Amino acid sequence: MTSLWLDRALPLSSDPLPEAPVDDLVIGAGITGLVTGLLLARSGRRVAVVEAREVGAVATGNTTAKLSLLQGTKYSKLLGYQSQRAARAYVEANKEGMEWLLRFCEDHEVAVQRRDAYTYAASESELSSVRQEHRAAASLGLDVTWLDTLDVPFPAHGATVLADQAQFDPMDVLTALGKQLRAHGGTLHQGRRVTGVSLTGTPEVKLADGTTLRAEHVVLATGAPILDRGLYFSKVEAQRSYALAFASAAPPEGMFLSAGSDSRSIRDAPSGDGTRLLVGGSGHSVGRTRSELEHVDNLREWTSTYFPGAVETHQWSAQDYSPHDGMPFAGLMPRGGGRIFAATGFDKWGMTNGVAAARAISGRILGSEPSWAKPLDRRLFGPKAAAHLAAINTKVGVAAVASVAELRRERPCEVVGVCTHLGGLLHWNDAESSWDCPLHGSRFDPDGEVLEGPATRPLRHRSAKR
Repeated sequence: MTSLWLDRALPLSSDPLPEAPVDDLVIGAGITGLVTGLLLARSGRRVAVVEAREVGAVATGNTTAKLSLLQGTKYSKLLGYQSQRAARAYVEANKEGMEWLLRFCEDHEVAVQRRDAYTYAASESELSSVRQEHRAAASLGLDVTWLDTLDVPFPAHGATVLADQAQFDPMDVLTALGKQLRAHGGTLHQGRRVTGVSLTGTPEVKLADGTTLRAEHVVLATGAPILDRGLYFSKVEAQRSYALAFASAAPPEGMFLSAGSDSRSIRDAPSGDGTRLLVGGSGHSVGRTRSELEHVDNLREWTSTYFPGAVETHQWSAQDYSPHDGMPFAGLMPRGGGRIFAATGFDKWGMTNGVAAARAISGRILGSEPSWAKPLDRRLFGPKAAAHLAAINTKVGVAAVASVAELRRERPCEVVGVCTHLGGLLHWNDAESSWDCPLHGSRFDPDGEVLEGPATRPLRHRSAKR
């Protein structure tokens, strides 16, 4: 499964590892990591960005790449967890993230398409939640408008609309960020998996090959933090969703997202060989579904119904982390000595939230923290957030028990199907041929190598000595 964006060579090579300590070491070369690295390097600091696989290999290279302040039903849900002040700070943070990225794209000739964003009701039953989102977005200062009907080929019973949002090819953005990182003296290191960070004064970052790197500050921009300090793995829920690209289809002009739990995301994707239709959605908790292929087939059937004649060219999926209290985290990790930062919980809106997180973390390091960062830090932990946190971890417990039966049906393989993070029994992903952990979202390839998640060590092989 290769995304439309990753189906080409990336013109970014790797630099030799730094021999001397650096000021800042960023782990992860998606949008959060590269923007963080660039902001720090622009300030004259010695910066190294370390990536376990390749630039954009995980979330950013598999996103649908919508740069939007209208985010499905995010605001009506957020206001159920947080104060109006905190929710406004969230909007302000995302607005700054969006504006920063649009300026960057303009300055470095990265193609961007301006599109209106729609949160729509795919059925009559979804209409009340879309109206609630419309009211919530308006209360937070967004200039949304309401439409009773949409000129689209799929069912739509009303929508809230925010004009003049944006979309792009995320790998074009990452390539430009990587080049600018180097232009300002930073270095990029791909194929270097971090396995741990120790604190003995200056943080020491340990790589899988035994190398140790030293830095004044360490930033974890890895989706789910790869360190268990702060127990973030228990405060977010790993979600997997799917996307398909089609030729020979006529996409509606706009970025559409339905309000239901079985969502549909639609956008166009201009390219050198014609415009593609992108259809996404059909998400679920990682490792907790009977068959991932069924979710992909649901998208195919929906597309064939409403876009007859569309020819599938690409199929892929992405992983995102939903926070227990509706709010992303970007700041210092507990028990990190004031030197280790992390960002997580973007809830499928990483294009704006990732840049905002980079701005908040780099600002803290440089002593220029943005005004909206403190209200975000003062998040509420009320009864609803507590109940959601309990539900997330109850589902983890249920998944741990259920996965025992799954393991008994395990396909013949050379690896032991036990996650190296916290010992979860793994589920075989039949759409992507991977081992997925239903506890905290770690994923491994068929040979046991880590793909993503909080795990840092490969699976044990059955032939290995105990």
